[in-house]
Amino acid sequence: MRLWHEDLIEKLPRQQLLGQHRECCALRGNGWGKPHSTVNYVFNYSPYKLFQYHQLVMNEMKKRGYKPSVDWENSFYRGTSCSSYENIEKVPITKPIYSEHNNSYLFECLENLKEKNIIIQL
Repeated sequence: MRLWHEDLIEKLPRQQLLGQHRECCALRGNGWGKPHSTVNYVFNYSPYKLFQYHQLVMNEMKKRGYKPSVDWENSFYRGTSCSSYENIEKVPITKPIYSEHNNSYLFECLENLKEKNIIIQL
């Protein structure tokens, strides 16, 4: 599991973009709070931050002609096998959404993609 640096979302190849959508869905659903070394930082924030990040991913998907389920555009929604939130702490959007998505993390993501033979120019 990995959330790509948000500056990379619009440049991700199809497979990574769609994979990112699946990761967001999983984390927003039953994966919320389940430890995984590369995404543990998201649990230090309101789940609304993950919703904001997921919106970036879904907006890029729509630009490319994909049609993610409109259910995911509701911040309370957590998937078909997980009860929706009754209340969620809404927080203002920041840039970056997660402070962990700094220049060092951007480089780490670019290196990870390079290992998959994916070269992204910023």
